[in-house]
Amino acid sequence: MEFSNQPILIWFVVGYGVFMLLLGMYYSKKISSSEDFILAGKSLGPVVLMGTLLATWVGSGSVTGGQNSLAYSFGIWPALMSTLPSLIGIATIFLISSKIKHYGKYTVAEILEVKYGKVASLLAALIIILAFVGIVSYQYQGLAYILNISLGIPVGTGTIIAAVIIIFLAGIGGLMSVAPTDAFSAFLVIFGLIIALPIALSSGGGWSEITSNVPESHLSATGSLSFLQLMGYYIPTLFLLLGDQNIYQRMSSSMDDKSTKLGTVGWIIGLIIVTPVISILAFISRSMFPDIEPGMALIAITSVLPVVIGGILIAALTAFIVTTGNSYLLSAATSVVYDFVGKYLKKDIDDHQRLVYTRVLIPILGIIAFMLTMYFPTVLSVQMYAYTVYGAGITPALLAVFLFPKVTKPAGLASMASGLVSTLFWEFFFVQSTGINSALISVPIAFIVLFAVTLFTKGQHNEMEVPENG
Repeated sequence: MEFSNQPILIWFVVGYGVFMLLLGMYYSKKISSSEDFILAGKSLGPVVLMGTLLATWVGSGSVTGGQNSLAYSFGIWPALMSTLPSLIGIATIFLISSKIKHYGKYTVAEILEVKYGKVASLLAALIIILAFVGIVSYQYQGLAYILNISLGIPVGTGTIIAAVIIIFLAGIGGLMSVAPTDAFSAFLVIFGLIIALPIALSSGGGWSEITSNVPESHLSATGSLSFLQLMGYYIPTLFLLLGDQNIYQRMSSSMDDKSTKLGTVGWIIGLIIVTPVISILAFISRSMFPDIEPGMALIAITSVLPVVIGGILIAALTAFIVTTGNSYLLSAATSVVYDFVGKYLKKDIDDHQRLVYTRVLIPILGIIAFMLTMYFPTVLSVQMYAYTVYGAGITPALLAVFLFPKVTKPAGLASMASGLVSTLFWEFFFVQSTGINSALISVPIAFIVLFAVTLFTKGQHNEMEVPENG
């Protein structure tokens, strides 16, 4: 089947965009402090928390990269199994969610500073910026694909438009406005995906017809990937999630421990519904549209659905992409303000100035993210780079704070540095020639260094108690 643009779908995108803008402006009026902007005033109930956790994690990384690209490029089983790393990560976070909630810190770097000192805070801020601007960059590409599907706008032009939209919305209301729109979008996309699945199966001619139109390797357990290549996609996902500052900030934004627990359970349920359906729809798209960009697979399906269903789905996917971009831009800007500006450039910074600096930094970091879109060839490639930089550079040392309190300060610093350096070294010099994702090298190095250095410096540790009040 030849793909054709569906201009009518843009009206659903525009309509939902206006709704998000109005909702954002409404909630922005409730902001009176930097805590309101960054942690939504610690007021999120379980339903909103579940929605914002799901929308943040299942953003463009899933609907244009992740499950979507894996299903389209390599096969149905690699995509379906890619939900497992996320479930493992969420289960681990669930176990330590109370500790995260009561830690009382705005950024991951602040947590690391308590355990490992100021150098760790600076290093963490650098890693977060390197990773999060990468994540923001493929949200731009995801929104550009939607503009291409609906209006035929070239992806390059659409990326510029997307950058402007995401930067603007990120600067309006922070998490106070992002969280409610996330929640609404999460429930809308669950509805849209469930309704779209049987219609897409029918449009594709049924499962037998769909499977007959894809390469035979796309039906095997690892698709067209080797086991090592498959792990190269799963490990970065797991280790980003285990230490993701965005997730930790949302945990800290809940109103109480009960809300945190219920919200996390809801997140798991939502993930179990959403990610397999994304995988199947992208696989159907591979059968129907074999010559499109992999990142466009799920979005392209909206063109064969009834207008109302396709419109609802593409609007919800747009919201997922935009709010994920907003969240990671906000989180990166927060790190710069709290972990660098407030500690080294302007130590007497007050709360209002923090808010102003955060809003000023959002467009600066947003422009850097746009520049990254010109370096990486696909959504999946920049996604794996960003996930690995963070997962190797921060997650091992961060998990140790909550799970291995006897890890020493030198060990934490050495782990962070070795994870970052080995990731960048492998990305620039070996990933293309070997086809092996840097996560398979850098994550084990970071853990080995963490525990090896601890053994040699174990007399230097100071066990740390988690603060009782956040």
